[in-house]
Amino acid sequence: MTSSDMISIETLLNNPNIETAIADINSETLDRRAFVPQICKVFSNSFISLEDQPQYRFTINREAQKQLPDIIHNHVEKLVCGLSDNEAGKRYFFKKRNIGIVFSGGPAPGGHNVVAGVFDAAKKANPESKIFGFILGPEGILENRYVEITKELVDTYRNMGGFTMIKTGRTKINSKQKMALSKEACQELSLDALVIVGGDDSNTNAAFLAQELKFHGIQVIGIPKTIDGDIQIRTEDGETLCAISFGFHSAARAFAQNISNLCTDASSDLKYWHVCKVMGRVASHLALEASLQTHSNLTLIGEDLADYVDKTRLQKAQEKGEVDYTAYGMTLRHLSRLICDAIVKRAAKGKNYGVMIIPEGVLEFINEIQIFIIKLNTIIAQYNQIHDLDFHTTFHSLDAKLEYLRRLSRGITEKQASPIWNPRDDELFNDLPSFFQEGLLVERDTHGNFQFSQVNTEKIIMDMVGDYLHILKEKGDYKVGIEDTRFHYIMERANLDPELIGKTIFRNYKDNNNTDYNDRYYLIKKNIISVKTLKQALVNAEILTDDDKVPSPILEIFKKSVPNFKTQSHFYGYDGRGSNPTKFDCNYTYNLGLTAFALIANGTTGQMAVIKNLEHNFDRWEPLGIPIGKLMHLEERSGKLALVMEKNIVDTNTNSFRIVKAMREKWLAADDGDDHYRKPGPVRFQGKSEEDKPLTLVLNSISGE
Repeated sequence: MTSSDMISIETLLNNPNIETAIADINSETLDRRAFVPQICKVFSNSFISLEDQPQYRFTINREAQKQLPDIIHNHVEKLVCGLSDNEAGKRYFFKKRNIGIVFSGGPAPGGHNVVAGVFDAAKKANPESKIFGFILGPEGILENRYVEITKELVDTYRNMGGFTMIKTGRTKINSKQKMALSKEACQELSLDALVIVGGDDSNTNAAFLAQELKFHGIQVIGIPKTIDGDIQIRTEDGETLCAISFGFHSAARAFAQNISNLCTDASSDLKYWHVCKVMGRVASHLALEASLQTHSNLTLIGEDLADYVDKTRLQKAQEKGEVDYTAYGMTLRHLSRLICDAIVKRAAKGKNYGVMIIPEGVLEFINEIQIFIIKLNTIIAQYNQIHDLDFHTTFHSLDAKLEYLRRLSRGITEKQASPIWNPRDDELFNDLPSFFQEGLLVERDTHGNFQFSQVNTEKIIMDMVGDYLHILKEKGDYKVGIEDTRFHYIMERANLDPELIGKTIFRNYKDNNNTDYNDRYYLIKKNIISVKTLKQALVNAEILTDDDKVPSPILEIFKKSVPNFKTQSHFYGYDGRGSNPTKFDCNYTYNLGLTAFALIANGTTGQMAVIKNLEHNFDRWEPLGIPIGKLMHLEERSGKLALVMEKNIVDTNTNSFRIVKAMREKWLAADDGDDHYRKPGPVRFQGKSEEDKPLTLVLNSISGE
């Protein structure tokens, strides 16, 4: 086509096929918007009541009882069909309401369906009810910035990912002034209720707001949101009332698809270890689910490392009549050795590649790092309190922060502070790489939490792994196995005697006298670590003389045995929390929205809307309201004890973890067979290609009965 024959850009842009191809809305989006979530059986009734469930018991924290006296004694409430003769209940249920809703914290797939559920239920009960969305999270409440949510707005975002409809933010409502501003904003809109969609910190906010606003006639309901999966609610008797927060399944599936693609790449190119750090703060739930979804070769679970005991070190100490306390818990050095062991084992079978999953918060479970984090958190908090200044603003550079720590260790500064940082701490800290020091001194988030996502966890660990692999390589312990058939082919093609060469250079050569030997991969002898030592071995075997050169086929085999350790690092976090929700999360969040409205329409406050039995089939899902106050406990935040909702880390006694642990050797695949990678496939709405719930829930629901 010549330039004179080219179609004008105006003509192209007006072509209907072009318009369809580049339109903002594609068929997948249309399918999502049209999808109608399943609803729990109770929501088929027009009138819903609440039934107290006093059998569900919680240990009540004394400080929670003191600070939240008006909501602490709430019971768990089950949604049931309302009695037809309850006229007063009906009038209250169907009355006109103004309801506010706010997203708080990071996005999680499915949030828009919470809004849709609240909107649909409120309008069904009374078409004159109004729903208001506060813009940019809790900050929108404080600044009274909001939008009225309409059917058109809801329909645009049904089943879509993100919190784009009204945005989100991380502002914390944690002072009397902010509480007063929140009350004013709610009263200005004449709100009957406020729904807070968020994680553990956000639901902590919801509890205190419920306490503050109760006597102003404003109800507050929380919704459990976080891709981290660390909101899991169990009673004092161990019964699970909320198995997982919404967004977890969608994020895990998004991560798993990408990690699965790396498994395919690794087993195709055969030269990289892909190191995948996955989001999750301290908890390793996402790493565990991604491991089940992909069968990656190696997955670290922080909670497992915390329980680690070095039995070899213990035994050596016992033989001396001593107790080695350093044998309890995992150190960075020992963790790097465990990873190296897996890499060396795979390389011996010709697999100098693989895929490794590292949870974002794994450092929290490493002994020396945990101590540093606790001490530095306390030092920073003390500095801010004593000087009424911000530590990170005062000490801009890493050098300035390190100098402050040195002065602290020598007792030159902060005489009134407790002697937390001693010369030994200073010495150990100065031995760390500068990028790691900077990571540990990174600014804490608005809740005083250490920001694990800001630290190059994978670099810290893999640098140590690389250093130790170099030592193993020099010692002759780290070598790439040579496939037997390949060796014989190369030797025979060059008219060289494979028997003679094999016995000379390999430590595990299969000779004619060893008929039981079935190892497919040969390993170069430990003392052959260079071309020079290779030649010496051939000379000693009288295959070569001192003046001969090593034949190129033998040199080729040796070079193939020399490992070249290469890594590619990947971080999975923001991509997963911004993904579109799975059908599981679409159904889950829509029913959470319906539950929130039912709680509001029955006059309750300080409750979290949850769905019980998520691990079972949909027909067993059971909407509940759980008292948030009873979930609170004291936790260190910014150097002080604060009342917060408890986070849940991975329970190493669950089926899901025990199965991953049992499959470690198989999925490491340090043998002659193929890798066992699993392909979870993309998150989609067409067809039936996805699991209907997280695999961790599927496995944990299996009992021995």
